[in-house]
Amino acid sequence: MKVNIDDLGGTVVKNNETYTVIDNTHLRDLVVSKTTLHPMKKTTGHKHAGQEEVYYFIHGRGKMQLEYNTFSVWAGDVVLIPDGAFHRVINESSVEDLTFLCVFSGTRSH
Repeated sequence: MKVNIDDLGGTVVKNNETYTVIDNTHLRDLVVSKTTLHPMKKTTGHKHAGQEEVYYFIHGRGKMQLEYNTFSVWAGDVVLIPDGAFHRVINESSVEDLTFLCVFSGTRSH
């Protein structure tokens, strides 16, 4: 099944002043989630045992914290998040959303 990266379809699981998160519902064992992080906002830093993730940045720019390292991210960047690693995304732009896909196996635990 081919889907448009800007319109994955699915279910809105979070929608507030910080971000909008939509989980695609077409797959059985993988979750493909799209997060739109609003200007000057950051995700709640978290980690989860037993779950690896891949983040693919599709619009905007910002920072990614992975454990004790913080680095810049731009559209086109891919970040591999190991099992149990603390991670957070920060949108430093005052005008532009930062949008990224997150792919993980199993069910949402965060």
